[in-house]
Amino acid sequence: MPLEMSPFGCWGLPTALLVLFCCPGSGEGFEVHMYPEQLVVEPGGSKLINCSTSCAQPQTGGLETALTKTLLESGAQWKQYLISNISRDTVIHCYFTCFGNQKLKSLNISVVYPPQQVLLKLQPAWVAVGRSFIVECHVPAVKPLESLTLTLLHGQEALCNKTFARGDDSVREATATHSSTAHREDGHHNFSCHARLDLRSLGGGIVHRVSEPQMLEVYEPRPDSLRPLPLPR
Repeated sequence: MPLEMSPFGCWGLPTALLVLFCCPGSGEGFEVHMYPEQLVVEPGGSKLINCSTSCAQPQTGGLETALTKTLLESGAQWKQYLISNISRDTVIHCYFTCFGNQKLKSLNISVVYPPQQVLLKLQPAWVAVGRSFIVECHVPAVKPLESLTLTLLHGQEALCNKTFARGDDSVREATATHSSTAHREDGHHNFSCHARLDLRSLGGGIVHRVSEPQMLEVYEPRPDSLRPLPLPR
């Protein structure tokens, strides 16, 4: 009776089973994860970064960055780092090697400068009814500029909103102005400026800052021989 060739060719069944069980896909299907996926930090800040993988037994893994990093904890499939002294926008990478195949995951770090000062000025602060005056709001330093909105307020009423075009990556100043004509009732409510920095697209939140309120002194114009008469509040 002629011998039948094994369906596994010349390898034989034991060798074929060894290949099937020991080399399943050569590790090509594993994933690498980072948390958080985006990061916002103020200059000089520190943040925790978690690197993990779906590979059950990775050969190597770690975090690639030029920043100062400290490995805090680790397990078979994860590592936790502290990165510190962050001073500029950068990209960092987590990597793992599984069955000789290496994969990377990248994370963008954005260094931001929230408005620390919101300065409001009324020019002039003493004005006659019917005369013009200017409300000016100034933020000395902010980044990113395109995420900032300045709102000038009279009491609870918004006088104007100003947004800003995208500039370079440097720290910028921002100014909003509004020209108006003085009315008797303008002296009844404070003027203020609200700065809103929306960092949600970068992985952060919304930062709010409000200026110190300013009161406009409004008076009725009188003949030159008489002193101006302030209006009652």
